Amino acid sequence: MFPSALPQPRLPQRRDIPSLRWGIIGPGWIANHFAQALRHHTDQQLVAVAGRNAEKTQHFAEQWAIPHAYTDTDQMLARPDLDIIYVATPHNHHLPDGLKVLRAGKHLLVEKPLALNAQEAAQLQREAQAQQRLCLEGMWCDFTPKYDVLTQLLANGDLGELHTLLADHGEFFTADHRIFNADLAGGPMLDLGSYLIALSVKVAGGAPERLVATGQSVPGGVNGQASMLLTHAGGMHAVLNTTLFSRTPSGAVIAGRDATLVLDGHFYAPGDFVLTASQGNHSLRWQDAGNHYAQLCHEMEHAAWCIGQGRLESPIRPLATTLTTLGVMDEARRQLGIVFNEERDNHA
Repeated sequence: MFPSALPQPRLPQRRDIPSLRWGIIGPGWIANHFAQALRHHTDQQLVAVAGRNAEKTQHFAEQWAIPHAYTDTDQMLARPDLDIIYVATPHNHHLPDGLKVLRAGKHLLVEKPLALNAQEAAQLQREAQAQQRLCLEGMWCDFTPKYDVLTQLLANGDLGELHTLLADHGEFFTADHRIFNADLAGGPMLDLGSYLIALSVKVAGGAPERLVATGQSVPGGVNGQASMLLTHAGGMHAVLNTTLFSRTPSGAVIAGRDATLVLDGHFYAPGDFVLTASQGNHSLRWQDAGNHYAQLCHEMEHAAWCIGQGRLESPIRPLATTLTTLGVMDEARRQLGIVFNEERDNHA
């Protein structure tokens, strides 16, 4: 039966979110959005930042009123007044930086993807378990009100038997962008494609039974485009495309026997969606509050809530889900012949 109204998003009560002391490693573009969201939309505290470039790191600290700036990550991690660290370095630094954080006894939030591959992510999982610290992938969309409503619709079976997921994510980048840099694990898979694979795993409830991938390279060797067909248990097909060559609508369609859900582009970001019944003229619209990157506040508040509750695993995005997502991405990359430099070095 088609629902009479959309579910209400389930957010933690503010009284249950402790005000933690945060440090940031990697004062780049996404960390800038993170710091802005933290400063203006949470009660969390920014205590320290570490980066390789002293001038850039100091400017970042001054911009966001962060009292302590470092060019030595180890010095920052030695501070006793830090509870949790946000790692926002390039993808191929997530593992070494994450291990440093955990071994320093700090809780860890890592910008997505958690690591280059499932094997690296499992290393972080084992270290977090050994240190008894939270390790959380910052797949920011999962923590937003929009995605919580989507989660409830799927859990309630409001779409009926699921048959089809269509999703794309294409953006235009200038040739000097780091996404084309093979030394920084370039290509669309980790940046753009991770949203697609994560959505497919979320909607289907796990990894696909079969995956077929095809791709196209750019001059210089990194992958520039990937198209994937994932067949999940029960027969659901996920048809996914990600590209660096041009902008695409970047929307998503989840089609079930009873209803179809259409997410406006960018499907993973704060935005609207419409749920339409397969029969009759019934539809429900989610109208988002917007503020785009301000909604990064939800992932940091969820991390703080987990720590306040004594949880070392997120009930929204447990590490098992992160490992499943990375495992699917690993198989897609295997078929596409995408091998990151660090993976070559480890097998040399």
